[in-house]
Amino acid sequence: MKKITLALLTLLLSLAGMAQRNKTDEAAIRKVLDVQVAAWNQANIEEFMEGYWKSDSILFIGSKITSGWDSTLLRYKKSYPGKAAMGTLRFEVLRLDFIAHDAYLVTGKYFLKREKDNPSGIFTLLFRKKKNKWVIVYDHTS
Repeated sequence: MKKITLALLTLLLSLAGMAQRNKTDEAAIRKVLDVQVAAWNQANIEEFMEGYWKSDSILFIGSKITSGWDSTLLRYKKSYPGKAAMGTLRFEVLRLDFIAHDAYLVTGKYFLKREKDNPSGIFTLLFRKKKNKWVIVYDHTS
C-alpha cells in the first residue's frame, strides 16, 4: 500500500511540474510573439525575424513556399519595404497546443492596419525549443 501511495504521489508531483513547465513555456512563446509585434510596429524586420529559428530548415508558407531563415528575411523585406507597407500589426492567439516537451503548435489571427487597407488572416506556427529558446520553425500564414 505504501508503494502505491508513493507511486501516486510521485505521479501527481510529476504532473504538477509538467503543468507549471507548460505555463512557463506558453508564457515564453507568447513573449516571442509580443516581441515580434513590437518589432514589426517599429518597422524592424530584422528584430521580428529573431522569433524564427536561424536555420536553413525553417519553412514559411504564404502565397509561396520559402525555405530557410535568410530567404524568409528577404521575402519579408521585399513584401514589406517600409513602414507604410508594414502598417501596425496585431496578433490574436486562438490556440496554443502542447505537442511535446520541446514543441507547441500555435494557431491565431493576424491583423494589419495600414493607411489604404487592413489585411488580416490566419496563421499556424510550429514552435520548437532550440538551445533553450522558443523559436518558430514552421509558419503557415494565409
